[in-house]
Amino acid sequence: MIAVGHQPNYLPYLGFFAKAAQSDVFVIVNNVQFVKRGPFGFQHRTRIRTKEGWIWLTVPVLTKGKYHQLISETQINNAVPWRRKHWRSLELNYHSAPYFDVHAPFFQELYARDWAKLQDLNVEIIEYLLRVLGIGSKVVVSADAGIAGAATDLIIDICKKTGAGTYIHGKHGGDYADFDKIDAAGIVNRVLDYGHPTYAQCHPGFEPYMSVVDLLFNCGEKSLDILLEGNRVT
Repeated sequence: MIAVGHQPNYLPYLGFFAKAAQSDVFVIVNNVQFVKRGPFGFQHRTRIRTKEGWIWLTVPVLTKGKYHQLISETQINNAVPWRRKHWRSLELNYHSAPYFDVHAPFFQELYARDWAKLQDLNVEIIEYLLRVLGIGSKVVVSADAGIAGAATDLIIDICKKTGAGTYIHGKHGGDYADFDKIDAAGIVNRVLDYGHPTYAQCHPGFEPYMSVVDLLFNCGEKSLDILLEGNRVT
């Protein structure tokens, strides 16, 4: 059995799902520290395509005095009217995309609901996107499954608790995980060499690293095949 773990990002980009597609069990790691900025700060924000290029969609969260809060603890700041803005941004920028109308009902209903915790919003979105992309991995939420630890120990516990004998890392996995220690625990390390595909977007030119909804709205049922183009697991 192959396991993959990832923080519950907001409207994740293509590589998130390319990694998930390689797994038998996909662990949503919610009991680690919330990261607001930097290369890992995508738990509350994403990029979408516009005529001018791209924009951020950011879910406002309560962080004052909460620097060490876990993702599972992170509350949305609903004093900011973000839900209408996000829905209108998707609608305005993708209404002409061939498959927008197929998925619009889900997102319209999603943004009509009240959300208190960031993780609940993100898990709802991720489970929908896995399903419509055709990725059949079993989804496990780390805190619910009693999975714990940091870095290498977290990966070992993911495999122990899910019964996986192989773990797939992203290409930078070796920067924070001790592959030798994982190997010594009887777990096979594999690495996804992710190659970003190109595809027809609804505006001229091509912008990479958008939310996967950019691919889904434009390419529909072909999205998974496009998503996996140029990816190798070594």
